Amino acid sequence: MKVEEIKPYNTTGDKAKQVRDMFDNIAPAYDFMNRAMTLGIDRWWRRVAVNMVKQAKPQRILDVATGTGDFAIGLYNRVKPRQVVGIDLSQGMLDVAKQKIDERGLSGAIMLRQADCLDLPFDDGEFGAVTVAFGVRNFEHLLQGYKQMHRVLEPGGMLCVIELSTPRNPVVRWFYDLYTLHIIPWVGALKSHDNSAYRYLPLSIAAVPQGDDMLAIMRQAGFGNCQVRRLTLGTCSIYTAVKE
Repeated sequence: MKVEEIKPYNTTGDKAKQVRDMFDNIAPAYDFMNRAMTLGIDRWWRRVAVNMVKQAKPQRILDVATGTGDFAIGLYNRVKPRQVVGIDLSQGMLDVAKQKIDERGLSGAIMLRQADCLDLPFDDGEFGAVTVAFGVRNFEHLLQGYKQMHRVLEPGGMLCVIELSTPRNPVVRWFYDLYTLHIIPWVGALKSHDNSAYRYLPLSIAAVPQGDDMLAIMRQAGFGNCQVRRLTLGTCSIYTAVKE
């Protein structure tokens, strides 16, 4: 089954609406569950990706599916661009992000906006880098999302995507499946009171294109120099590409 067909609540209806409703529901518990789900390693994954973006020296960065703002804040603090723009479907997630940004005195540097990644409300070539952390598997149409991100990048601009992935080693995979398919959904239901959200997560990870398959979609969207770096026994992948 394609990742676009994996939906949080039911197999019919609009995926984007279901994803928005899901993240609105779990927004208060999202950061706790993110740390629990990755054992806190997600912070290191973000730092690795931020350092990769820093090498491109972008002046404006668009963070798609910005969620509760951790990646956008890390990008601003480390890369030092003029501005980071974070967009998300979920207003609930953006509300949490705004609180973090305000607490750090970064409201002038990081702008938040509710928007759909499949119809980005920006002009062609506005950004020096576009980033997505743990969000592409939630896109209703993956190729269309990549085409939109390609459109708003300036020539030579960098795309950086962090996404969860399934490990190849069979022993690691056994423990991974036990954790993601059984423990995480149980803890997630207790903490977020949304029984479906954390059942959707491992299904969407398993279904999202990975490795060479993901790179092929990026190339189809027009990107060049497409590369993947696997981290932590293959449980996370960082994809990078350039608008040529």
